[in-house]
Amino acid sequence: QLQASGGGLVQAGGSLRLSCAASGRTFSSYSMGWFRQAPGKEREFVAAIHWSGRIIKYVDSVKGRCTISRDFAKNTVNLQMNSLKPEDAAVYSCAAREGGSASNLMLASWYYYWGQGTQVTVSS
Repeated sequence: QLQASGGGLVQAGGSLRLSCAASGRTFSSYSMGWFRQAPGKEREFVAAIHWSGRIIKYVDSVKGRCTISRDFAKNTVNLQMNSLKPEDAAVYSCAAREGGSASNLMLASWYYYWGQGTQVTVSS
């Protein structure tokens, strides 16, 4: 099971740290991804880290502002988001899949497990 947390209301230019906690199994061998969906829009890939830890991908709109990382001791994956913009507002969800090719990291359909989302609201 996955549970996302850390969302909230922040002013434009502010920061949030989202966390995805895994329970029931150790996700050290899983590729992990973050996706977001704003009202009236399709779900969008945000960031992902391959199970090997050697490949990380970001959507262009968050490059330089977001950092995805893993905490193996806590069995979590974090998404640090800085310089937030109103267009970053969405429900953010985490996803996981054991192993797999890094070429599929950006595809929502590739992931097996999904957690409930956490709302991010950015005021201008």
